[in-house]
Amino acid sequence: MKTINLLRMITAFLLLVLVTAACTSTPTVQNLNQTAEPTDSKTVSLDMWIISNDQKQYHDLLDVLQPYREAHPDIALEIKVLDWAPAWSTIVKAVSEGTGPDVLQLGTTWVPAIAAMDGLEELTTLVDEIGGSESFLPASWQTTGIQGDPAIYAIPWHVDARAVYYRTDVFEQAGIDPDEAFDSWESFLEALRSVNGTKIDGAAVHAFAIPGKHDWDIMQNFFPWIWGAGGQVLTADGQQAAFNSEAALEGILYYMNLVREGLVDETSLAKNSRQVEDDFADGKSAAVISGPWLASRLATPHERGGKAETVAARHYAIAPIPAGPEGRATFIGGSNLSIVKHSERKAEAWELIKYLSSPEAQARYAEVTGFLPARLEVLDAAANEPDTALAAFAEAASYGRSFPSIPQWGPIETTLVNHISAIWDMVASDSDYEDKIRAVLNDAVEEVNSILERSRQH
Repeated sequence: MKTINLLRMITAFLLLVLVTAACTSTPTVQNLNQTAEPTDSKTVSLDMWIISNDQKQYHDLLDVLQPYREAHPDIALEIKVLDWAPAWSTIVKAVSEGTGPDVLQLGTTWVPAIAAMDGLEELTTLVDEIGGSESFLPASWQTTGIQGDPAIYAIPWHVDARAVYYRTDVFEQAGIDPDEAFDSWESFLEALRSVNGTKIDGAAVHAFAIPGKHDWDIMQNFFPWIWGAGGQVLTADGQQAAFNSEAALEGILYYMNLVREGLVDETSLAKNSRQVEDDFADGKSAAVISGPWLASRLATPHERGGKAETVAARHYAIAPIPAGPEGRATFIGGSNLSIVKHSERKAEAWELIKYLSSPEAQARYAEVTGFLPARLEVLDAAANEPDTALAAFAEAASYGRSFPSIPQWGPIETTLVNHISAIWDMVASDSDYEDKIRAVLNDAVEEVNSILERSRQH
């Protein structure tokens, strides 16, 4: 426990600047309140914060909560929606001041830092009420606490996984068998070479589209290739950075060489994930890596913000990220649910989390949002539904990997993003390309090790 207390002190210090910034500015917060019938003396008010960049998640949640609200007429539930961009500062400020909600959605990598601030209620003794850790996807369960501490501070809610969307018509015209194309890095490379420049209705299609250094998911885009080659983020004991190994370099070089070979639409490198997904939907590329939300968009009409009328919506399928020398890997993220430490309604908050983590609620939430459920029995049921997006992503989740669940992950990720961005600037370099990338990785490792060392010294 001494180590955990020290981590809390360190994390509080590291976040002090963010908290101060949050106190001097007002972040954009979308407040959409959904309260039960007018309260009386027996009604309990329960506050929940969720994070989204649009109103759809809010309305989807209301759909899922309908049975809960009918069964709990004595609970006046108020839901506040935060945009992802200011959510971190808003949450840190609330936890530091003892304000904020009872139930809180957190990105999976945020849990250890907020827990280390002593901002979350420990849920360890309650886990058996929802079936125990074995009821949830292992990669998601690894994000519910602090690495090295057996305590549980959050419950997995929904899962973010990645897979390859590809144009079935383009692959067919190029004579590529998709059952073989995604077997390995070698078969994937050959498939991309074959489909590159294929003409559909007279227009040439780029083989692949990937976002570059301006994307918000730059880490999620790189690490499946590092993991597939056998590279790691940190050493097994979590004490040192390990992403400058020869295996990690092999994964990065494979990914970057797809650009250097001319298989990637270079205009995509100046775009973010959403823009690259739009280009795929509009027929500009034959393949793109994305999450289950893209399938939802491809099934949603244009008037509702979707892409159902596009060429890709009529001709697409989903395949796993190809296996590297050390097997398949994809990023697993998503969101967890937690109870804020200062809540005075912890029992009611837990009942809400129990409901949202139930098989019925998880299945319904997956249905209306396109997000993957975190419960294994719901994932298994989805996997048994052939030719569906959920089935494809349920398979992908089975080889998912999550980032280290440590309080220092925030500054570590910032360091990694900055250096990976520098690697993107080298993609067109013709001389000492490999050595330059190795030097950038070594610099990043030095900085990350410094972050880890400072935490140990305190």
